[in-house]
Amino acid sequence: MKKKMITGILTAACCTFLLQAIAQVQLPKKDTIALQHGAHRTGNRTDADMARWRSLRFGQFIHWGLYAIPGGEWNGKTYNGAAEWIRSWKEMPHEEYDKLYRQFNPVNFNPQQWAAQAKSMGAKYMIITTKHHDGFCLWPSKYSKYTIAATPWKKDLLGPMIDAYNKAGIDVHLYFSIIDWNHPDYRASLKSAADSAAGKRFQLFVKNQLAELLQRYPTIKGFWFDGTWDDSWKNDGAFSDELEQYLQSLHPGLVMGSRLRADEKGARHFDSNGRLMGDYEQGWERKLPATIEDVHGNDWEAVMTVPENQWGYHAKWTGHVKTVNEILEMLVKSVSLNGNFVLNFGPKADGTFRTEEQQLAAGIGQWMKVNGEAVYNGTYAGFEKQDWGYYIRKTGTDSVYMVVFNIPVSGSLRVKLPARTELTGASMLQGNTTLTPEWIGRNEYFLHLPGKTTDSPVVILLKTVTGENKDKGNFEKAKT
Repeated sequence: MKKKMITGILTAACCTFLLQAIAQVQLPKKDTIALQHGAHRTGNRTDADMARWRSLRFGQFIHWGLYAIPGGEWNGKTYNGAAEWIRSWKEMPHEEYDKLYRQFNPVNFNPQQWAAQAKSMGAKYMIITTKHHDGFCLWPSKYSKYTIAATPWKKDLLGPMIDAYNKAGIDVHLYFSIIDWNHPDYRASLKSAADSAAGKRFQLFVKNQLAELLQRYPTIKGFWFDGTWDDSWKNDGAFSDELEQYLQSLHPGLVMGSRLRADEKGARHFDSNGRLMGDYEQGWERKLPATIEDVHGNDWEAVMTVPENQWGYHAKWTGHVKTVNEILEMLVKSVSLNGNFVLNFGPKADGTFRTEEQQLAAGIGQWMKVNGEAVYNGTYAGFEKQDWGYYIRKTGTDSVYMVVFNIPVSGSLRVKLPARTELTGASMLQGNTTLTPEWIGRNEYFLHLPGKTTDSPVVILLKTVTGENKDKGNFEKAKT
């Protein structure tokens, strides 16, 4: 009888674990369409390079280029779109924009200060725009004359930046736009034989520049691609497939998201069978998933602006500007759903950051210094979400953190645990205050906060044990 009871307990525990795992891992599905250039892997990458990327959780995005000179304004008029798209604005003559490189001279650029600010904020990796859609390169590429070498600054910007961030312990990923408005062979679509010939030359140009970046900057950890939605790109799935494999051969372990690839039927991010192409999902731009089911077990990354839609420097931020606590909640929510979160900055043309961005970085960093352990290497906890905030589990451990953004008027936080899990204690990271759980029902507890008011999110480390619950069946189920 005792043996049967133990077997029953183990079976129930295994079922609970299995249900949690199913919520996180996408079950294999049968392909219905034969593809040569679709996804080449089922499930997430499990190698050390990908595990490192996954563990970092918090990154910094930097959009910097010629577009910082006009700063979203031209001849007294304001461009309401994202600043780095101003060349596409009807009020901005292309020939005038294309001459801006003659003014680009970031005399106040200090890569060590940039890296120190990112480290203080708590960022563990960064993404920098090597070139945006305008085609201007922040490095002296031998394949283009439209580079930093032609400016008054003359010197490479990427090399010193990468070195400074690496010395600060921050991984570097390179943004690269496939769209290139400055290149004579770039075509949004291929409508003639001449276009097709130009397209092939442009593909070689892209391949050469990417290989050049890997050769010049061998410490980078990955590429972040943009501008892959044009027909000329997405209708040649074979090339993007071959390019991805080529880059991996040059730099084994390179991390690249789902923006690069298209299959032979023009499907992007996910192939025509619904399988993720690339190492993580990049569909979360200025938005976040609502539940763990929304990410289908995939690794993923959210990239977020501070105002609604400004990446490069814009002199006028309009609309709502996110606060420190808003950004922290987006970060925490992302990690609680197995994702990474990247916050964007748009430096000025002189190489300095606007005051609002400096203040945000400082405020985020102040919180992260105390509570960052709940973020780094965090993952989905498998607990039932409550209205006060989010649970985060430290990957590979039993450590679960509550990150509280909404304190109830009672000051009591409800904790509902999985079956056969008992809460034995809790402590706040801020001040290391011990909280005594109050048992209120089957698998449910209250944690009573010592004070109801706070100006920042509260983090609580839970102490749990797995086994028989101490109620031992004393709670009778409702008869309905």
